[in-house]
Amino acid sequence: MKIVATSFLLGAAVVYLLMRWLEHRDGADVGSWVGYVRAASEAGMVGALADWFAVTALFRQPLRLPIPHTALIPRKKDQIGDQLGEFIEQNFMTPEVIVSRAVDLDLPRRVSGWLADPVNAPRVNDEVSRAIRLGAEMLRDEDVEKFIQAVLKWAAEPLWAPPAGRILEQLVDENRVEPIIAMLCDRAHDWALDSQDLIDRVVDRDGPAWVPNFVNNLVGERIYRELTEFTYRVRADPDHDLRRALHEFVKDFAHELQYDENTIARFEEIKAELLGRDEVGGAASTAWQTGKDVIEQMLDDPSSTLRTSISDAVVRLGVRISEDRPLQEKMNTWVARIARHVAENYSTEIITVVTDTVRGWDAEETSRKIELQVGRDLQFIRINGTVVGALAGLVIYTVSVLLFG
Repeated sequence: MKIVATSFLLGAAVVYLLMRWLEHRDGADVGSWVGYVRAASEAGMVGALADWFAVTALFRQPLRLPIPHTALIPRKKDQIGDQLGEFIEQNFMTPEVIVSRAVDLDLPRRVSGWLADPVNAPRVNDEVSRAIRLGAEMLRDEDVEKFIQAVLKWAAEPLWAPPAGRILEQLVDENRVEPIIAMLCDRAHDWALDSQDLIDRVVDRDGPAWVPNFVNNLVGERIYRELTEFTYRVRADPDHDLRRALHEFVKDFAHELQYDENTIARFEEIKAELLGRDEVGGAASTAWQTGKDVIEQMLDDPSSTLRTSISDAVVRLGVRISEDRPLQEKMNTWVARIARHVAENYSTEIITVVTDTVRGWDAEETSRKIELQVGRDLQFIRINGTVVGALAGLVIYTVSVLLFG
């Protein structure tokens, strides 16, 4: 475009010189039309040169001459960045504009509709997997181990006994302990049914050596029969004395955990000993490393259960939101509140991205970038200046001829 614009200037100069040559050659006999063409080409050159100077002065000093008010962009780069940031902040980063735009976007509906489309499921699968893998890579094993140790230390500080007692008491009041006792009774009876061999071995080993074997067998069978019958009665009778005793024991234990100092102290000793063992922290660290390896392997497999489950869950969430307009409205309210908070509290920090970036640019590089973006249109100014100047010169010459002959 620079070549085209310069060609217009050179063309006007060639026409002007040609007309001047005709005037010099023919003198008074020169054609009347020559004056009109000369005036137009002369004014066209003036317009072209003036606009060349104006356009060039924006980006550099014309002909490298230190003319005042030239090379405006390199000299005022920082001011341009500040004014651009101020313009954006005042016209685009106001809470009203940001909130209005956030509401108009209706992000919950758009995002949920996109997520609900099964066509996008593979991409969702890949992006979620990539995010999980990135998070796992960012977490160093030693940092996780320190975090686990800090959590264990934090968990060991408060008293566990009173809260545990209150929870246990609540379970007793709501009759939530009975299913556990029933399960224990079932397991006890099942164990009793399979205990014949164990009973025989114990009787043979611990019984008097002088007792005949058939006596041991009779004793073992009697013990087995009594044990199975007793566990059956306990299992079958919800109001059995043993089951009621278990209820009372749990109830008393819940009370002691809350109010008995000795029970509380013993419970806390067990807790401290358990959480303070190296095996606990080591087991947690090992579990993290093993779990991390398993997760990474599953994420690498596109058909793994983990990735499939993640994809299905995201799609179901998208369908759920896309079909629930009241929920979308509520989420739009959340988006608007977040947008307002950001605009009111962080607009200046966001704008500094623009201003600091412009300040960090090299002046000449900044001028070159801007010229590359708008330079093509600016060259049309030079072309228009040549054409408009020629037309203006032609009009002025014509008017002068009509007035003065």
